[in-house]
Amino acid sequence: MTADRELSTTATIDAPTERVWELLTDFSQMPDWSPELVRMLALRRGGLRVGQQYVGINRRKAMVWPTRSVVAVLEPGRTLAWDTRSSGARWIWELAPTADGGTTVTHRRPVPAGLSPISGLFAKAFLGGVDSHADELEAGMVTTVARLKAAAEA
Repeated sequence: MTADRELSTTATIDAPTERVWELLTDFSQMPDWSPELVRMLALRRGGLRVGQQYVGINRRKAMVWPTRSVVAVLEPGRTLAWDTRSSGARWIWELAPTADGGTTVTHRRPVPAGLSPISGLFAKAFLGGVDSHADELEAGMVTTVARLKAAAEA
């Protein structure tokens, strides 16, 4: 596997799509679910919208670093995606209602143009290498979706 492969996880949540969307778009809760994210801060006023910029504060053991992301896709109740400029990754959340009133959630991380050179150097120097960090990110995505599921079903 390569570090710029698409990472993905999917789960079915026993909660309406509206509830899952409400939780997902409350970025103050995202650090409770994500093993790597410490905080996500909007850089501009106006709330969640296409073009809104965020700084994510991330951590892995003693290493802490910022990322800058821009909301690229916002289809309420369906799709949320942001591009992380520093890495070249796009983080995508896709929601679909199930026949029984639940929600299928897919969380993906493609890297459309490949990882940025700075991201590769940073991962190699501080995060155990790009492939290792990609594996860790994918495991973290599984954890994040499981925690979102638990919150939505509570």
